[in-house]
Amino acid sequence: MKTMTKNDIKITKTNTSKIKNTDFNNLAFGQVFSDHMLVCDYKDGKWHTREIVPYGPITLDPASKIFHYGQSIFEGMKAYKDANGEVFLFRPMENIKRLNISAKRLAIPELPEDYFFEGLKTLLHVEKDWIPTAEGSSLYIRPYIFATGAGFHASPANAYKFIIACAPSGAYFSGKVKVLIEEKYSRSANGGVGFAKAGGNYAGQFYPTQLAKDKGYHQIIWTDDTSHEYIEEAGAMNIFVRINDTLVTAPVSDRILDGVTRKSILDIAKAEGIQTEVRKISVKELIEASKNGSLKELFGAGTAAVISPIYWFWI
Repeated sequence: MKTMTKNDIKITKTNTSKIKNTDFNNLAFGQVFSDHMLVCDYKDGKWHTREIVPYGPITLDPASKIFHYGQSIFEGMKAYKDANGEVFLFRPMENIKRLNISAKRLAIPELPEDYFFEGLKTLLHVEKDWIPTAEGSSLYIRPYIFATGAGFHASPANAYKFIIACAPSGAYFSGKVKVLIEEKYSRSANGGVGFAKAGGNYAGQFYPTQLAKDKGYHQIIWTDDTSHEYIEEAGAMNIFVRINDTLVTAPVSDRILDGVTRKSILDIAKAEGIQTEVRKISVKELIEASKNGSLKELFGAGTAAVISPIYWFWI
């Protein structure tokens, strides 16, 4: 393996690349991983040297607090390559801001922005050839932080690991999405961590989502945690409703993730002169709009899902 240093980042390249054995024309989402990843440890009260190393397993103490108390956060980003081979990202500043918002909520040390971006840019330079160019594909980027400090005491860890791993990916969904409006289970609650990109938020979704899938649906439209009268998110996506010529989405809160794609859609709609409303949307209003024909569009939006049309919903 060849080792070098760039921007105070130690780079150790793999001896054997997997890229020649990768079919870039048939990429599932998040199933194939690039050759390298960035790793960095937090201990003794500070973040230490960033390293780019060959992608592979990591070793953890069985008492690492990630296993016992769930201190884990992540982000989702995408890198694209244009016709001239130049690499670009979609609003990455929003991702590091949200990563640190999540970190603060879960008592995880925040990551300096320049530390994050220098590491990300260096990793993308190393992995540039892994960025696919086929329509609908991208290099999905997963930055995440989790507790590595050991102990069975219920308290924040004293050590953490930051990793950025990459996966050349195709579309998250193929075609339109069929959803079920949830009436029993809740994704999150007031005062909780629903607004954070915490791993546990998603773990709690899997069981009710599987129940919906068993009935023939792709995802759940989550409703509020008390009355189940108002729609909030669709699976791992923010949700948008077009009633006549007005685009409506729920306001962010303790329960709803402040999606980067969500904010971008609102910005673009306003710039294009499309009327928008950020307000509560009741299940009753959605059903009535569907019946009287004023419901023109329903779609989910997120970094992974991009914009996914919802063509059927049920309660």
